[in-house]
Amino acid sequence: MKSLNQTLKKNKTIIVRRRVNHFMVAFLLCITTLVSSCSKDDDNNPQTTNYTTVENVLTDIDFKGYAIVTKNGNDLVRQGFGLANQSTAMPQGDNLAYRIGSVTKTLTAAAVVQLRRDGLINNFNQTLNEFDTEFPNGNQITIAQLLSHQSGIPDYQFVVEDAYEQGETLDEEDIYEVITDMISENGLNFTPGSGKQYSNSNFLIAALLVQELAQMSYHEYIQQKIFIPLEMTDTYKGNNIIDVDIHAEGYENGSVNSTYPMPIAFGVGDFSSTPKNMETWTNAVKTNWFTVTEKTEIFSQNVPSGFVDFGLGWFTTQEGNTTMYWHGGDINGYWSMIGFVPEYDATIVLLSNQQDDTGTQRNTIIQQLLMNEFN
Repeated sequence: MKSLNQTLKKNKTIIVRRRVNHFMVAFLLCITTLVSSCSKDDDNNPQTTNYTTVENVLTDIDFKGYAIVTKNGNDLVRQGFGLANQSTAMPQGDNLAYRIGSVTKTLTAAAVVQLRRDGLINNFNQTLNEFDTEFPNGNQITIAQLLSHQSGIPDYQFVVEDAYEQGETLDEEDIYEVITDMISENGLNFTPGSGKQYSNSNFLIAALLVQELAQMSYHEYIQQKIFIPLEMTDTYKGNNIIDVDIHAEGYENGSVNSTYPMPIAFGVGDFSSTPKNMETWTNAVKTNWFTVTEKTEIFSQNVPSGFVDFGLGWFTTQEGNTTMYWHGGDINGYWSMIGFVPEYDATIVLLSNQQDDTGTQRNTIIQQLLMNEFN
């Protein structure tokens, strides 16, 4: 394994609530990736084109996957684009599974909310040392800071992926030790609460907290508390290698790229789901899965127009009088996005089986929705 100092130099810090180019173009994509990092090279706006329909947008950018976009109870688009498997000519489908990457974080955050409902935590301001007395700087880091990326904890991604490439097999407990070692050796990236930096470490720790306090596996807790009540029968812990009979094949530059060591993505990006199930989850969040009081805690409030901010497991994007709550994800061979716009009773589900390293597709779609459909 490379030294921690060498690896940590790769990490990029992103501070939100800053003015960015119109519609936060590259920034929105950089902060949602699981398997790639953000750089200034990504900071380019897609060319603005006024499309007549959402289908035209998706066709023009060569979107591959399944898309659901609704507005005021009506479908703007509900269809597949391209093939789910090029070798078998399997079509895209709303009941076909796709890796959802960091959209998993919305489920992890919801599980932590459920912990409080179940009386297993008292509030989101409890600090990590209450659960692990040996966690470095744990007396400074709250649960809320984990879920809103304000902890300053460095991202484990590069260290663990390097270890995997060298033949090491690490589970979530091993990765937790990697994270604590990183902090012990290099400290936090910033004082908790003083900045915001997207870090997968936050949500792996949150998922382990769920597992410890619920006294059952993280995935089983989500199954019992979210999937069963909502009848989300086709959302499940992803496997390193997909089942091509029920799962869309992932591609990168025309080549198959569906394999990923899923233990690395524990609680961070390790679920697969169908477009139909993700629509169910998005609609539940949009309506009544969270109480009114919980929503004021989960979603960032008073975000100025032209800004994006982290909430507890969700992003808030504000453009004029339009608010979009959303999360995206990227993992080998796939990208995803779910979101909703309350002002238009809108639901957005995009599950793609074509890796988009530059983030151009998701940026273009967000931009066009905010400019043409929800304004």
